Amino acid sequence: MFAAYAARIDRDQPLTGLELGERPAPEARDGWTTVDVRAASLNHHDLWSLRGVGLAEDRLPMILGCDAAGVDEDGNEVVLHSVIGQTGHGVGPKEPRSILTERYQGTFAEQVSVPVWNVLPKPKELSFEEAACLPTAWLTAYRMLFTNAGVRPGDSVLVQGAGGGVATAAIVLGKAAGLRVFATSRDEAKRKRAMDLGAVEAVESGARLPQRVDAVIETVGAATWSHSVKSLKPGGTLVISGATSGDRPSHAELTRIFFLELKVVGSTMGTKDELEDLLSFCAATGVRPVIDEVLPLDRAREGFERMESGEQFGKIVLTAS
Repeated sequence: MFAAYAARIDRDQPLTGLELGERPAPEARDGWTTVDVRAASLNHHDLWSLRGVGLAEDRLPMILGCDAAGVDEDGNEVVLHSVIGQTGHGVGPKEPRSILTERYQGTFAEQVSVPVWNVLPKPKELSFEEAACLPTAWLTAYRMLFTNAGVRPGDSVLVQGAGGGVATAAIVLGKAAGLRVFATSRDEAKRKRAMDLGAVEAVESGARLPQRVDAVIETVGAATWSHSVKSLKPGGTLVISGATSGDRPSHAELTRIFFLELKVVGSTMGTKDELEDLLSFCAATGVRPVIDEVLPLDRAREGFERMESGEQFGKIVLTAS
């Protein structure tokens, strides 16, 4: 079957390790199901995999891709939950959780095999392309906002780095949930798009907000860390799920954190139950993922290049059939 896969690890030039071509189709195994992929979406996780983060060289070649929607062996339209080994279903009971492609072949292919437990029904209201955007970036944003930040309608939230998949999801979900959303970006066009999606104000990265906020959604890391901490109200919560600009800020802002009793919460992906709730939320409210571009699988390199450059606004989706 045709697939986009990591053939080599290159920490400095990750795309040199990306290859497109034929790979073995999934083999049947107890407790697993094979899904015909209709759509799969790119995440920064895929770039990090090509750099060797979370993916060991002895597991190469590895088909990339965490997210997918498709049709299972019984003809059902489904969405995949990307965290494998979380509960012991379909794997050894002591196997630690991992994200698809850290241990098992991924979704940038015509077919993918996952534990039956990891398959959820796709709501009929969502297209395959829309559903394929949800299991990583949108689920991450959902958990950051509603589980780890604990915000409620009427609260205020700052979303750093408008344009990325998680940040875009947080803006849309926050608006739909009745939050007062602020956003930042270095790019004027992305600030305008953030406003169009429901942000009450979008400012340049590092610019002072008109008010302090109850929570910050942080995926940028070092470049925005100080601004995130300084933007919080006393007792506010900073939720971080990524560090695309690096994980070592020049100022940790520890004094401000303890003096104002701020909370810093790490967040990774989300549970199957949260994904089910997110799917229902989108189906019931009309909220849909923001899609930057849809490409056929054989043009996956173009999608990777666009994501690496940071040019996209929203999700890049690959269609396998």
